[in-house]
Amino acid sequence: MMAVFFAWVSPSLADECKNRGSLDVIFCDEDGDLVADAPKDPSKFRDPSTLVFTYTPVEDPAVYRDAFKPFQDFLEEKTGKKVIYYTVQSNSAEIEAMRSGRLHIAGFSTGPTGFAVNLAGAVPLAVKGTEKEFQGYNLIVIVKKDSPYQELSDLKGKKVAHTSQSSNSGNLAPRALFPDQGLIPDEDYEVLYSGKHDQSVLGVNSGDYDAAPVASDVFTRMAERGVVNADDFRIIYRSPKFPTSSFAYAYDLKPELIEQIREAFREFRFPPEMQKTFGGADRFFEITYKEDWGVIRQIAKSIGEEYDRKGLDQMAKKEAEKAAKKKAD
Repeated sequence: MMAVFFAWVSPSLADECKNRGSLDVIFCDEDGDLVADAPKDPSKFRDPSTLVFTYTPVEDPAVYRDAFKPFQDFLEEKTGKKVIYYTVQSNSAEIEAMRSGRLHIAGFSTGPTGFAVNLAGAVPLAVKGTEKEFQGYNLIVIVKKDSPYQELSDLKGKKVAHTSQSSNSGNLAPRALFPDQGLIPDEDYEVLYSGKHDQSVLGVNSGDYDAAPVASDVFTRMAERGVVNADDFRIIYRSPKFPTSSFAYAYDLKPELIEQIREAFREFRFPPEMQKTFGGADRFFEITYKEDWGVIRQIAKSIGEEYDRKGLDQMAKKEAEKAAKKKAD
């Protein structure tokens, strides 16, 4: 499906754009901010009567559909448009939905954000945070507390679960950062893909895996909800802080609508229940893809990952295989 989806390209676009950078051929980046420029032709601006919003499908989609309801209501007030939540089942499906024009505003996981920018025309504008800083997370490596593993090098020859190919903390960052700690994925251990962070955590808990690199915020939320007991685990590695999921709008929305969307993100304050769901974050913190996603792009580059069609096709294939296996089971 993805190959068909990315097959069409206007032959005139390459001649019209003076700088594209790493963006797909249907986009342009003449101002050098690494995200797609707005269309030069005003007739290409979109002003949908209903805005479609979603959040990354890293965990139970129903949890986040309910959690974002207050923001959806606020977004409706600011734009004067109906806002609906569109549940997506995979990162590749979310990216496809924005590129095709079916999705207008979305939260993308940290790793897939690069694919969303380059291939779907997503323009990141915010992450969850507080007045002073954005809410970040760390790559942590968890093992059972009663296991003998004390540092990364102890995991040689063991069963280590990564989450998915596109995940930053669940796959890309470990491949970039672990070698300096004496552990090389695919050489010192076979990478076993679990599909999601929560499945990696549950797999370590049940003994299916000896260890797993996961996002610290996912692990914390699972412990707070009582899904697992944090005291049953030991963290043997913690990375520098990464930004959490980005919130982005489609590049070709009408400029006046984009400003209303930006105002909504700037002005909205999380109600208590929403703060609880998102680990104390009380607002959206403004960011730019060029500056705040620099470390993520650096990690991807260091391991030879490209935010291009081939990379997304590979991600979509793996997600489809996981979904088929889950359905069969």
